[in-house]
Amino acid sequence: MQKILVQSPTRVDLAGGTLDLWPLYLFIQGATTVNVAISVYTTVELTEGSGPGIQLESVDMKVTKSYQNLAEALADKDPKVSLLQAQLRYWMPEKGFSLKTSSESPVGGGLGGSSSLTISLMKAFSQFCQKPFKDIHHMVQVAHNIEAEILNTPTGTQDYYPAVAGGLNFLRYSYDGIHHEALPIQNSGLSDKFMLVYTGKSHHSGLNNFEVMKDAVTKDESTLQALNDLKGIAQEMEHVLKGQKWDQLGTLFKREFEARVRLAPEFSSPEISRLAEVSLQNGAEAVKICGAGGGGCVLVWCPPDKRRGVASACEKAGFQVMDAKPVEPL
Repeated sequence: MQKILVQSPTRVDLAGGTLDLWPLYLFIQGATTVNVAISVYTTVELTEGSGPGIQLESVDMKVTKSYQNLAEALADKDPKVSLLQAQLRYWMPEKGFSLKTSSESPVGGGLGGSSSLTISLMKAFSQFCQKPFKDIHHMVQVAHNIEAEILNTPTGTQDYYPAVAGGLNFLRYSYDGIHHEALPIQNSGLSDKFMLVYTGKSHHSGLNNFEVMKDAVTKDESTLQALNDLKGIAQEMEHVLKGQKWDQLGTLFKREFEARVRLAPEFSSPEISRLAEVSLQNGAEAVKICGAGGGGCVLVWCPPDKRRGVASACEKAGFQVMDAKPVEPL
């Protein structure tokens, strides 16, 4: 009996987030997005059944379901199983199975948790149904379309690449599509000052990104200027990372934060502002909003000798310091 176990990392976006939404990057003549896979994982366990029955368990949704067959599973109106139903419509598996899913990412954490889980499901069903993808871009295209259907809102593509490839990811968006490059973490300097903190408030990336999309389509000048600024910062980030100029990262994170809040004030929140204040007062060099902000997680860029003090201050203020670090290419 076939049993498949799959894990995929989530990510922290370092620069150029939001620019991965089509067609935003075309409004500014192409863009770059930089992110890094982290040791916060989604997991899928898929086991072949002896008949046509389907059993589902979502640890995070706290839901367990049993169906007599595929048709019954697809007919379920419970929104908690919509992600799985989209996968089933794509794969249309001919055998029964049991499926268990879980995620280490906080709900609405801004770490691309749902995208990572989508990739974990696709890796598992690709094996189960013996239908491999042509390449990483093909897998990302399908994942992107599935999530757009479920969320009913424009979605980007940057979250899927680290879930497939791991490592430090550079994504360049142009007329020709997406060019992807994944580099090792070892000796990159990224891990030294990396601290991930959860604000305790979930965010809604679709709402923030949709507002940006509407403003860009109507050619709002301040929105387009902020998008261009984010583009320039992301290009500098790629140059700095590849040139191993680690001392320049803090300044870039500060500039990214400022440009992102100019893009839409909703990217920040009282919790993020308070976390930034506490971190910076205790020795952190910069903070970086994860994902579309409004809550979720924040990357705190902190010198090693200040780490303990910053972590303690964050926890005293009611925030959660997560056990997370960048991970190597898969």
